[in-house]
Amino acid sequence: MNEFQGQKVAVTGATRGIGLAIAEAFAQAGADVAVCGTNEELLQKTQQHLSSFGGKVFALKTDISKAADCDAFISAVVKELGGLDVLVNNAGITKDGLAVRMRPEDWNAVIDVNLTGTFFMSKAALKVMFKQRGGNIVNISSVIGEMGNAGQANYAASKAGIIGLTKSLAKEFGSRGVRVNAVAPGFVRTAMTDAMSEEMKEKAFEAIPLKRFAEPQDIAKAVMFLASRNAAYITGHVLAVNGGLYI
Repeated sequence: MNEFQGQKVAVTGATRGIGLAIAEAFAQAGADVAVCGTNEELLQKTQQHLSSFGGKVFALKTDISKAADCDAFISAVVKELGGLDVLVNNAGITKDGLAVRMRPEDWNAVIDVNLTGTFFMSKAALKVMFKQRGGNIVNISSVIGEMGNAGQANYAASKAGIIGLTKSLAKEFGSRGVRVNAVAPGFVRTAMTDAMSEEMKEKAFEAIPLKRFAEPQDIAKAVMFLASRNAAYITGHVLAVNGGLYI
């Protein structure tokens, strides 16, 4: 039997792109899946889609930058699905711009969602996992958090912060059987990269030894590995899935 059969998995930002691929992968593996996002219509469509795989699916509109929303989501997940085994913190936004021109509200918005939201959601989940003496958290960071990028000071800081948060939580909760890891994707083929010009894509390919963008499913497989028994002695790790872009 698949080890994720009957597992209770929560994925944030799961209505499109990487988050949707992660939620699909767990649902296909037999897990009961809870998803959250900010678009009610997309959440309903995602819930219907994931339900086709046969497991329980729960969806709730959630602003992860608010602690109360995160607490409410995790409480609802435990109530609706009957527990929580895996949390994947995927939700994130970008508001790019050169640092000297970056508006304070653009800095704050990215930090609030990407970093603070990951902290709030992890904190809520850890209360559950601490009591049950077990669980897995996988945070989605980014290659940008490791190498930096011009015009993305806020995004880079948020994703680097996630790496520090991941390592700290791993140390705090390892003795309770909770593992906390991160995946740091490089370029991933999503609507965002599809919109890039051919010239920009060619320049990106030149920097990537594998000469292609990742598929969302590549990231999902890395997440599932870290949440699986195959990674039972791995915690506080950042798994780079970037095609060799940053080594």
